[in-house]
Amino acid sequence: MVIKNVSLETVCGITSKIPDNALPEVAFAGKSNVGKSSLINALMNRKSLARTSSQPGKTQTINFYNVNNALYFVDLPGYGYTNANQEVKAKWGKMVENYLHRSRQLKLVFLLIDIRHAPSENDRIMYDWILRMGFQPVIIATKLDKINRSQIRKQVELVRTGLGAGPDVKIIPFSAQSKQGRDEIYALLDELTGEGDKK
Repeated sequence: MVIKNVSLETVCGITSKIPDNALPEVAFAGKSNVGKSSLINALMNRKSLARTSSQPGKTQTINFYNVNNALYFVDLPGYGYTNANQEVKAKWGKMVENYLHRSRQLKLVFLLIDIRHAPSENDRIMYDWILRMGFQPVIIATKLDKINRSQIRKQVELVRTGLGAGPDVKIIPFSAQSKQGRDEIYALLDELTGEGDKK
């Protein structure tokens, strides 16, 4: 995938209507501070289009990025931020559920898990939730640069077993610093847009 143009096209808040887009959508889900914005920026070849923050839980909207006029990257609000009150958490959950349930163009869901740790209860809930919505998520194991190369296989299995994911579930270790894993993700996106058939 060659990124030619990217723009933040739609921002949906709690009361916003989900846009009825004509292009395929790829959603990015993950807990707060898992490196979602860093992943999206790395995929878009932009430094700060998706805003990263030292304050977890900052993204409280669903952001639709038009990529090459070929597909949308959909940045979902981070979950599991402990300082958010229950009412806010419930609204975020409803917003994400509404999107997963109503989007007609959602083709693929990436679920981001920190490769350094076993998946949290919130991670497992989100994984099961995505499955119940009829999608088989691709797991992106983020923060790869924070562990030694010798630990990768063990940590990937920790993520797999922690989620209860079968051997057929794709897990892609990813580093926002070295961009390792990006080409694998691009290959999936090329399949989705038909770009892979043109090579």
